[in-house]
Amino acid sequence: MIARLTESLDFHSQALMLRAERQRLIAGNIANADTPGYQARDFDFAAALRAATGKGQGIGADVMQAGGRVSPALRYAVPTQNNLDGNTVDMDRERSAFADNAVKYESTLRFINGSVRTMLDAMKSPNQA
Repeated sequence: MIARLTESLDFHSQALMLRAERQRLIAGNIANADTPGYQARDFDFAAALRAATGKGQGIGADVMQAGGRVSPALRYAVPTQNNLDGNTVDMDRERSAFADNAVKYESTLRFINGSVRTMLDAMKSPNQA
């Protein structure tokens, strides 16, 4: 039972670290929206999570961890509209991705919280209310 709980928490902790890394990356894209020649970056979250948890390898899903920092394989974002200065940041796409990732980060925290609460409830004796 402990192994199952550890596996669940490990999965969610990997997901949380990848979500935080993606949020940092998207914030960097937004911060460089006016930088001439800046190339927006992102990564495939699902493939990176599979690679980080050892559930299989996807194309470009190399994930390295150094000092607690997750480094998934980054890809360049494909611009929907060309800019004269060569910047590929699409603010609408970045804002949407930022909000979506923030909601998923919060839901991962809630899953971890629920798992811990369930674990604590299971450890209580029947006499405790």
